[in-house]
Amino acid sequence: MKDDQIYLLHIEECISDINTFVKGNRELFLNDKLVRNATLRSLQTLAESTSRLSDEFKEKHPDIPWRKIRGFRNVIVHDYLGLDYEAVWLVITVEIPRLRKILK
Repeated sequence: MKDDQIYLLHIEECISDINTFVKGNRELFLNDKLVRNATLRSLQTLAESTSRLSDEFKEKHPDIPWRKIRGFRNVIVHDYLGLDYEAVWLVITVEIPRLRKILK
């Protein structure tokens, strides 16, 4: 569980960074390449951290879509030219707050 706590703290840090970068501003995210790239990197790192959580932890939280998070990371890393930034914005504004609430 100790390692899980490290990754959970890291996930929370990534979420805080994402919120700092986008400032709740869709237009900023969509139009500012620096903000978009920083946000995507934090989303990638967040997803990678979730994949390092123990199986025990994941089994205790079946309400979190672990496979979808991992799949999203793969899209960011491997399909970066085909990213739908509107869909990413939905992840930022809907899924990330949901994840944060569950993990707290």
